[in-house]
Amino acid sequence: MDYKKTLNLPNTGFPMKGNLAQREPERLKKWQAADLYQKIRANCAGRHVFVLHDGPPYANGEIHIGHAVNKVLKDIIVKAKTLSGFDAPYIPGWDCHGLPIELMVEKKIGKAGVKVSPAEFRKACRDYAGKQVSLQKEAFVRLGVFGDWERPYLTMDYTFEADIVRALGKISQNSHISKGAKPVHWCTDCGSALAEAEVEYEDKHSPAIDVRFQVLDEAGFMACCHHAPEHEGQGPLSVVIWTTTPWTLPANQGVALNADIEYAVVQCEKDGVHERLVVAEALLKDTMLRYDIQNHHVVGYCKGSAWEHQLLQHPFYDRQVPIVLGDHVTVEAGTGAVHTAPGHGQDDYVVGRRYGLAIDNPVGSDGVFLPGTELFAGEHVFNANAHVIDVLDANGKLLHHHAILHSYPHCWRHHTPIIFRATPQWFIAMDKHHLREQALDEIKRVDWIPDWGQARIESMVTGRPDWCISRQRTWGVPITLFVHKETGELHPRTAELIEQVAKRIEQQGIEAWFSLAAEELLGVEAGDYDKITDTLDVWFDSGVTHAAVLERREGLHFPADLYLEGSDQHRGWFQSSLLTSVAMNAIAPYKAVLTHGFTVDAKGEKMSKSKGNVIPPQSVMKNLGADVLRLWVAATDYRGEMRVSDEILERTSDGYRRLRNTARFLLSNLDDFDPALHKVSTQDLLALDRWVVDRAYLLQEEVKSAYDTYQFQAIYQKVHHFCVIDLGGFYLDIIKDRQYTAKADGLARRSAQTAMYHVLEALTRWLAPILSYTADEIWQYLPGARSESVFLETWYPGLVELDADSPLNREFWQKIMAVRTEVSKELEKSRAKGDIGASLNAEIELYCNSDYFADLNRLAGELHFIFITSNAAVISEQFCPDDAMPTEIDGVKLKVLVSGHQKCVRCWHQHHDIGESSEHPELCGRCIENVAGIGEVRRYA
Repeated sequence: MDYKKTLNLPNTGFPMKGNLAQREPERLKKWQAADLYQKIRANCAGRHVFVLHDGPPYANGEIHIGHAVNKVLKDIIVKAKTLSGFDAPYIPGWDCHGLPIELMVEKKIGKAGVKVSPAEFRKACRDYAGKQVSLQKEAFVRLGVFGDWERPYLTMDYTFEADIVRALGKISQNSHISKGAKPVHWCTDCGSALAEAEVEYEDKHSPAIDVRFQVLDEAGFMACCHHAPEHEGQGPLSVVIWTTTPWTLPANQGVALNADIEYAVVQCEKDGVHERLVVAEALLKDTMLRYDIQNHHVVGYCKGSAWEHQLLQHPFYDRQVPIVLGDHVTVEAGTGAVHTAPGHGQDDYVVGRRYGLAIDNPVGSDGVFLPGTELFAGEHVFNANAHVIDVLDANGKLLHHHAILHSYPHCWRHHTPIIFRATPQWFIAMDKHHLREQALDEIKRVDWIPDWGQARIESMVTGRPDWCISRQRTWGVPITLFVHKETGELHPRTAELIEQVAKRIEQQGIEAWFSLAAEELLGVEAGDYDKITDTLDVWFDSGVTHAAVLERREGLHFPADLYLEGSDQHRGWFQSSLLTSVAMNAIAPYKAVLTHGFTVDAKGEKMSKSKGNVIPPQSVMKNLGADVLRLWVAATDYRGEMRVSDEILERTSDGYRRLRNTARFLLSNLDDFDPALHKVSTQDLLALDRWVVDRAYLLQEEVKSAYDTYQFQAIYQKVHHFCVIDLGGFYLDIIKDRQYTAKADGLARRSAQTAMYHVLEALTRWLAPILSYTADEIWQYLPGARSESVFLETWYPGLVELDADSPLNREFWQKIMAVRTEVSKELEKSRAKGDIGASLNAEIELYCNSDYFADLNRLAGELHFIFITSNAAVISEQFCPDDAMPTEIDGVKLKVLVSGHQKCVRCWHQHHDIGESSEHPELCGRCIENVAGIGEVRRYA
């Protein structure tokens, strides 16, 4: 007889090889053809809504690995929330206005107003942005990210542009908008102001100079300080400033001291010339060393406050400038006296406003000194540094100069040094109506994940200047305001006018404003008002998505439950969203904020094309599949730097195969299983099967908790451990014999199939948020009637907890597993010595204390199935022979014996009863019962 035909051999159509690069696009087409996302929405109708609000990527260029990380993390959360019983819609969006798009369009058709009209230019920008959105959308969809891709939000949609204008109007109505000639970060390449988030710091070589500002009233100056009578020193008296921006000296309007710092008047002799220099006492030694002055002594000293309002002579202009006081002056470097140009620095501006100093800005938008600038007209500011130094030297005002390497603000687009430049700009005022204070209060009400995010954004909001929201560009939402030509006041009907403009923009887009004649809205008043043509900072556009999306889209709510972006967004989108929301609604736009880190290569270095260490997500999907990329995202601690390389992804692919193979093994043993007909009730399951269902129950609780707390790395580790150790290394290893050799429809086999069915139903759901393509593929092969997709399900309800009071509870099975480990060690030693081949060649004798004797005997004659040996005997330790091997378990010793019995040709166990049957002489009694009888009886394993 061919006994092989009597075995229950595994069989499944689920492929061993994923071939993800080929299969995933096919499944994606099925999802799209079935309109799966909308079916999920319909299926979730009526549930509690969870809103993860998408921060819009910029519509320019193909997606990079950072985009993939961000979108996959969001998708994992949205899918997990759906499994947890929420209605979790996902509306993707794009940021569509701004300079990068302008620059790309300029390369193709030329500058606006030069080669093409501004209107034509804006149309070209809109077309370009639309193509970029389509390009990026295709890649995001290929990643397996579910969302309303047919109706994403675009900041360039007419309705969105109208809502941006309405948001500006509401913030203005709440008195947070102001106009002023404040110094702002200015990129001379962009020809525009920059937002804080558009500035990055890089090293730059700059000239550091010490300059004399001569005191005009020497007697009055010395009278303010402590000095010996009739010993006031000799020679010119100067306050010395130190600066690394010589080009700002033409705009100097004062010298700032700190009121509480102690200053010294130092009598010096340099090159045979006597003079008196004023420096901070704490910096006296450093400055004299820097100036190479050997002969010096202090002739007077006092606090900075004593010299307030004393006048000094500008070093090369016919201008007298006062001494002012400011807390920003320190003794960390320099001289303790700070050259003050309110048109070129934030601290200078604040001090200048306090003292009524002129806000002078002699620099044009191209970084060149304006015509009429004495000495330096027509020179670029950075080129003028050398000229300024020459002029100072010629006037005898240059005390010292040398080059230094220091951190300096650069434009994030051009990577060129920027300048501070005062120009008429529009601002959201941080302190005028307590916006900063309110924002800081709201930050405390938000759940920041990780918690260091709170301190990070608090420090940024605490120290940030007023937000400059105006730009001098073409492709952007206009600042739709009318300002009185004489008073500078906004039109008294601004709120009404803004709504009228917004309605026009809803129909025609932003061109409605640029083409608008003021008379259309203002009538006879038009001649009294200027129509503002500046555009809004794009961070304002994305910052008001809470108004244009959360409060607009049906099925969403404000505030959002979660914002999730990279750690750079504490100064970017997290902050712009916070400030606009507080300015409009007095609350934060989010309940929780989750931050992920940046991607780096295997060495921890930043990715760049020049280094050749860039990993395009498109190539990963093409070679390994989107699910491998998704698994890498989940398996990596995303809260810090995320290392990725081809080698790391290959290792991830190995982990993927382990998960896939586990699912395949389970499926292959469920080929003839119909849960409606064959599922065994929980109370009738064999003890080992009952244990694995309980183990899956416990793991599901851990998985659900980890998804809820966004600990995706823990999910991968726990599920992978379950597949490798609990299933592959224990449960599935043990039940192979029962699954293959037991009677096909007997309880022993159906119990194991039931357990595997429960495990696979749960496992498929655990994997679904991460391995979306694979989980849905598994779902199609699972037996029994089911929904169209795993994404229409919630967590599996069929797992039941093991009774803690049962004799065969969790603690019992932990003991059994520990003993099995010790047995396996000894079997391996015997195999290495050549005593046995397979473990079924062996029989085990266990010598135990009373505790283990009782527990091991609970499994009666089925213990050897646990060890996968042909027999196992449990013997009291009092009969333990001297040659029994000790184990790491106190109270357990064992012996491995080579079985002397014949081998059953069907189950390969070696047993004494083989040959007793004339009809089946090659089979053991157990196999005979399974082949010709009603099937063996199993209770435990």
